Amino acid sequence: MSEETTAIAAVQIDDEITRVTHWRFPPGTQTGMHTHELEYVVVPTTAGTLHVVTPEGESDTELVVGASYTRPVGTTHNVINRSDEECAFVEVEIKDRPGSGWVSAR
Repeated sequence: MSEETTAIAAVQIDDEITRVTHWRFPPGTQTGMHTHELEYVVVPTTAGTLHVVTPEGESDTELVVGASYTRPVGTTHNVINRSDEECAFVEVEIKDRPGSGWVSAR
């Protein structure tokens, strides 16, 4: 959607364990189509509805403050705010932890 502008991303932490990004979606903004290279958790900080476009189709995702959800490595989508209200969430991407024996699902 060429008339929409890019959502606002502010990286808060980016270390060897996690990358934490606060995403703000003023009305009419979007992420652009992208593929996640890491597993991630979304923690909504506002209520609202975001429109999600994937290679498989389109749907709406309801954000409920404090109701976190996860997505796997390889998730491909464009997230769009088609509402009249700003939406926001914190995204926590989970990286491998060297020496811990824990390995993400890459």
